[in-house]
Amino acid sequence: MFQDARRQRGRDLTLLYRHSESGEARLGLAIGKRHVRRAADRNRIKRLVREAFRHRRTRLPAMDLIVLARGSAATADRRVLRAEIDSLLERL
Repeated sequence: MFQDARRQRGRDLTLLYRHSESGEARLGLAIGKRHVRRAADRNRIKRLVREAFRHRRTRLPAMDLIVLARGSAATADRRVLRAEIDSLLERL
């Protein structure tokens, strides 16, 4: 997935995507300890991304998606992260 995926970059998050043979949109999360140290921050980011994905899942094309977080995501406000993931998903 990481080798042949296209990339959308935001300020705090990066979205990797490619066409899926499964016929539906699928989400993967790679929120590394190297970039986001505290487990509470990693879990908060994961919850926000999953929620945004659930709201848009039926409108997304059949794609495999992976969301990566940068270190700045740990201190970003919840509304800022939600707006960023919404804009990344909208660009698809």
